[in-house]
Amino acid sequence: MPHYDLPLELLRSHRCAAPAPPDLDDYWQRALTLARARVVDPVFAPYEEAAYGALAVDDVTFSGADGDPIKGWFLRPRGTTGALPCRVTFIGYGGGRNLPVEHALYAACGYAVFVMDSRGQGGEWTVGHTPDPGAGFSGPEHPGVMTRGILDPETYYYRRLYVDAVRAVETAAAHPQVDADRICVSGASQGGGLSLAAAALAPELVRLCHADIPFLCDIERAITLAPAAPYIELAEYLRIHTELEEIVAHTIRYIDNALLATRIRCRTLISCGLMDDICPPSTVFAAYNAIEASKDIWVATFGSHETPVAHQERQLQEFARELG
Repeated sequence: MPHYDLPLELLRSHRCAAPAPPDLDDYWQRALTLARARVVDPVFAPYEEAAYGALAVDDVTFSGADGDPIKGWFLRPRGTTGALPCRVTFIGYGGGRNLPVEHALYAACGYAVFVMDSRGQGGEWTVGHTPDPGAGFSGPEHPGVMTRGILDPETYYYRRLYVDAVRAVETAAAHPQVDADRICVSGASQGGGLSLAAAALAPELVRLCHADIPFLCDIERAITLAPAAPYIELAEYLRIHTELEEIVAHTIRYIDNALLATRIRCRTLISCGLMDDICPPSTVFAAYNAIEASKDIWVATFGSHETPVAHQERQLQEFARELG
């Protein structure tokens, strides 16, 4: 994939052109208040103790949006007595929480790890275990979840998934083996978008945000640029439903991280590939440029939609420095 977006000098000043909805804060406050009113105690069930040896792993069920049960994993060094820094991890589009072995690095380094499953996903590249009870019937949709419930901000899929992400942070913070003052959110692509959203919507809990090649940023621009899924779900949908452009634009502005990012208060590290055809570089920079807190962006001149191992090590170093 060649460089196809803005040159780097323009990326560094690019901002999202879409206006934020005037009731954006009220919209999210209502969604979170409703979810918190329906919380039940989370369940942490020990998982494969013999296999994981020095690592303790729990199969987690916690309350997400609308009180729906959401699956997760909780990993930490076995026998820990004090409260640990915790890395809350979100998954890329189409994937699920998979198995704990995929998330063992930070736990092996002495930290706690909380992994959130993505409701209604997990059938594309990694295993998931959480349905989407809130989907119901909400009109025509393109295969995938990008258009699920998109005709109304109150029924849109990502409203539920963002609330799930905040509830994952809150559930991790409440665990007795987690230091609630040392929480990092992390993920790539959709996981990166959820990290930005969680940092924006739970600024009092998130101390560090690692958002790699984040999805769901400057969305109205993204759907005119990205030649690859999942943004093309929206483009294809609007190619058929031409009369719905304004309705769709209204809905997605509530979940656009380029508009939510001004609410982030924690140290944030973002990565971006200038040859990324899934999350166009300008959309990533639109979110990055909106952040007013301490921040840094790692730019891969020849990078596509990936997180190189060297950057993963840099994240581990920063996690240890900031929270360890």
